Amino acid sequence: MKLVRLPSGRLVPALGQGTWGMGEDRSQRQAEIAALRLGLDLGMTLIDTAEMYGDGGAEEVVGEAIAKRRDEVSLVSKVYPHNATRRGAIEACDRSLRRLKTDYLDLYLLHWRGSVPLTETLAGFQWLKQAGKIRDYGVSNFDLDDMEEAISLPGGDGIIVNQVLYNLMQRGIEWDLLPWCEKRDIAIMAYSPIEHSPHKPGGMLHNSQLKAIAARHGVTPTQVALAWLLHQEVIAIPKASNPAHVRENRAALDLTLTSADLAELDRAFPPPRHKRALAMR
Repeated sequence: MKLVRLPSGRLVPALGQGTWGMGEDRSQRQAEIAALRLGLDLGMTLIDTAEMYGDGGAEEVVGEAIAKRRDEVSLVSKVYPHNATRRGAIEACDRSLRRLKTDYLDLYLLHWRGSVPLTETLAGFQWLKQAGKIRDYGVSNFDLDDMEEAISLPGGDGIIVNQVLYNLMQRGIEWDLLPWCEKRDIAIMAYSPIEHSPHKPGGMLHNSQLKAIAARHGVTPTQVALAWLLHQEVIAIPKASNPAHVRENRAALDLTLTSADLAELDRAFPPPRHKRALAMR
């Protein structure tokens, strides 16, 4: 398994598992649990979730999936912006811990920026870290100006991750945010790495050049898209709810794209030539 070293020194898998959409349909619960457990078996031991997903349902699914395997997992969850006051973040974290059936998170993120002052959120995160309820903290959906403000505040130097929308079709962060974070050793975690609805007409996986590269390697377009992201030295967190998709995602780690492949992907999905507003889902 390819690993990424976080600023805190901890190593986490470059390919993890997302849980957006899980915990919303009770009839799918056992299948979702089984998919996450298979991912753990295959080495994808970073699991990302949030109190927002399924109104806490995704955290409950994760809690069952990691039962008796907590020590294997790098567990990430996120707090709603409206819960991100100092006291609110602490209480929200406690609720997440109960749903996840654990006494600590490896990483706790502010899901996106809201009206609560960042000083409040950072104070809550610092308290949680000192109390041992979280090991590290970070943010999600923060553009460059947000990051610059955040790290200037008390506790801002403890931000080790920014989770953002990043994939072949959404490359805006490469203009300024990605190099800024790289320079400061802040990890980028890419959500929706193959798009939210990749099979829609005109979606990423229908791109003829992407399919041609996949055919040359004898793999799927999904695996090429994930391999491209992993080449960028970021953490990717695709979601999969069935065994075939879990195995498909994991196999992306075994694919090495050539310089010709990468150049072809740049032509098909051009990198930004100017500043873009941060894409969000």
